[in-house]
Amino acid sequence: MYIELDGQGARYAQLIRALKAAILESRLAPGSRVPASRHLASELGISRNTVLAAYDQLQAEGFLLARVGSGSFVADIGNRPLPLRQQAAPAVVAPLSAFSRRALAISDGALIPGRQHRDLRFNLQYGLPMTNPALASAWRREINRASERAEFDYPDAQGLPALREQICDYLRRRRGVEATPENILVISGTQQAFALASRVLLDAGDRVVLEDPHYRGARQIFASYGARVLGVRVDAEGLVPAALPKQASLAVVTPSHQFPTGALLPLSRRVELLEWATAKRCWLIEDDYDGEFRFGGRPLAALKSLDRDGRVIYIGSYSKTLFPALRLGYMVLPESVGRAFRAAKWLEDRGSNTLEQAALAHFMASGGFERHLRRAAQSLRARRNAMLGGLRKHAAQVFEVVDSNAGMHLTAWLRSGSHADCERLAAHARERGLGLYTVAPYSLQSGARPGLLLGYAALPPADIDAALRLLGRCLRETGLLANR
Repeated sequence: MYIELDGQGARYAQLIRALKAAILESRLAPGSRVPASRHLASELGISRNTVLAAYDQLQAEGFLLARVGSGSFVADIGNRPLPLRQQAAPAVVAPLSAFSRRALAISDGALIPGRQHRDLRFNLQYGLPMTNPALASAWRREINRASERAEFDYPDAQGLPALREQICDYLRRRRGVEATPENILVISGTQQAFALASRVLLDAGDRVVLEDPHYRGARQIFASYGARVLGVRVDAEGLVPAALPKQASLAVVTPSHQFPTGALLPLSRRVELLEWATAKRCWLIEDDYDGEFRFGGRPLAALKSLDRDGRVIYIGSYSKTLFPALRLGYMVLPESVGRAFRAAKWLEDRGSNTLEQAALAHFMASGGFERHLRRAAQSLRARRNAMLGGLRKHAAQVFEVVDSNAGMHLTAWLRSGSHADCERLAAHARERGLGLYTVAPYSLQSGARPGLLLGYAALPPADIDAALRLLGRCLRETGLLANR
């Protein structure tokens, strides 16, 4: 505890004033234990008798309570006015940096739409994790095992070698991406990937291409670094290459499951996108945010697997495959920029959490990760089927759903109406305990098609059925669906 004596009068009186001020200003909360007299005397360089005398006086005035064998504790004295003190002149604050000004303008308090609504009966928010007690138990065992073998030194900024090897093996088998551990950079997640790319590849004013609609977090990161963000049209097959600009420094794409529409970019468009990037000397970031979960059809290999010119930076995250609290992801980097990205990562945080990296490496090596993915895919399939069935039964007249057979969400497009109708429906549904979220925050264009982004990972099928029944009720109550 920090106590400062003011140097005015006897030490005994100075200590009483300092402790009273700490209590009145709530720096010492009710019920908190004050330091032992011997310890405080040593810290302040005064006699123990002086401290004991001060404690006795504060107990007599009702500021402290003595408990035999436990020490002295701050009393709860109710509402207490702050002591009168001479107010110092306000400090002259230097102007914020351009980055800080942009970040403050972008950070509107709703960086993750709907995350503030936590008391809902049914929440169809995208990004909420799937509750899995078996995974929690398995992860606890892996963390305990890693703790017993941990080296508590600074981590390798590039990432634990054992984890990078497992990532390479996984990508080769599951996504068709050939990489070596030297190409892998372990990061804290997708957001850090975009931040590092901004530092390494962009200067203020450079053009960044995003699919429109797109992942909002990417737009915010690039804009905060001063990039000029351009939206490119998306149709039923994903990004439209013919709409790409004549010049750009970087483009972010989600070819395996376009976010949020769910479109799968066909091979012909992938080739056209790669040819454009090579011709324009533009970097491509492939965000494979949930490529592990497909429920029908044969998935195309990752865009990175077609890259012959070293233009594609592939990023993956464990937020969807495991849980968002695990802040781990990875980048597969072309050799030409690998050193620069590793330097940027080292400067930012010296490396990601080694303990969790070790736990994840063993979880993958032991086969636990693959088993978890199989169980998760089965569970998600059941939840997705419940979502599709409920939408057909209760909302088909109002919403059009294009099923992409993949991922952890569906997009329901309003057949007729406006963004205002979707917002009105979402507000009414929240009053009924149902969390609905519109696609509007993910679009740059004001005239984009209105709809809802419906996440189904966090609710079991029975709750999804109930949520969709409630959605039907809300549609009738708002007049979007004629009463029957």
